[in-house]
Amino acid sequence: MKFNRLISVVISMVLFGSMVGCSSSSTDTDDTSTDSGKTIVTIGYLPITHALAVFEEKELLEQEGSDIDIKLEKFSAWSDLTDALNTGRIDGASVLIELAMSAKSQGIDLKAVALGHKDGNVIVVSNDIQSVADLKGKTFAIPHTQSSHNILLNDMLSKEGLTIDDINITQLSPSEMPSSLASGAIAGYCVAEPFGAQAVSQGIGRVLYYSEDLWENSLCCGLVFNGEYLEEHQDIVDTIIDKYMEAGNSLDDATAKNIASEYLGQTDDVLDVSLQWIDYNDLTISQEDYNLLCDKVISYGILENPPTYEEFVYAKD
Repeated sequence: MKFNRLISVVISMVLFGSMVGCSSSSTDTDDTSTDSGKTIVTIGYLPITHALAVFEEKELLEQEGSDIDIKLEKFSAWSDLTDALNTGRIDGASVLIELAMSAKSQGIDLKAVALGHKDGNVIVVSNDIQSVADLKGKTFAIPHTQSSHNILLNDMLSKEGLTIDDINITQLSPSEMPSSLASGAIAGYCVAEPFGAQAVSQGIGRVLYYSEDLWENSLCCGLVFNGEYLEEHQDIVDTIIDKYMEAGNSLDDATAKNIASEYLGQTDDVLDVSLQWIDYNDLTISQEDYNLLCDKVISYGILENPPTYEEFVYAKD
């Protein structure tokens, strides 16, 4: 009996380790400093252009010989990333802001400190779709119901006199969307870049709407920290915020393309298209823009009781 129990424990440990490995890298987030004495801050991300300011900040800190070392942890799905953030397995993340708002409304201690980007979302459709009306009865993909992509879809439909009930919604991972469009499995999608640009650059889709045409100053991804980590390391987070803002302001066309090429592995033609649509200047979260986001998530049934600006957004002293 003891031997069987021991085998069961070993198997459970192996399976748990495999599950963790599937959702993230092998980063040991219990470590807070390197052998050189630098403080490690673990930031989760998905490989999208909306996270470029995080990548650029890491580069700037390394170039300056900072005593803060950002350790990036890559995820392939929002669900895995948010689970790691909510449970404190990573210190912060570049994440869909609606997912973080939802977690906060459920009592999970998260704080948004900055935007991930401005604009940078498009609604892409197959080449045979000439108008929003052509989408009626067709299948449209979004990455998550709790996303600005869902809001933009609702905004577009409302603008054209349709509702969400007029189309079929499916949730796909960003990387699946271009191939699904090419195969005819979906008629359109809205998702983080550079996946919209992939369809456009390959000639398998076209832009029907740009995000700024539907929702000016739309909020999408944000830099969010686990509240407990922020409370215990406020001085470190404050330093990260300052450098993050500097990183965003430094992302001109050439710098953004270089950092995207290094971290995303996308081709030049895709990046040339994608980076035309996005901006990283002044990534502060204004109360006016946040309140409009709250109105939208309520009106579209995405989140019933979003946290207030004061509850959710961290402002440096």
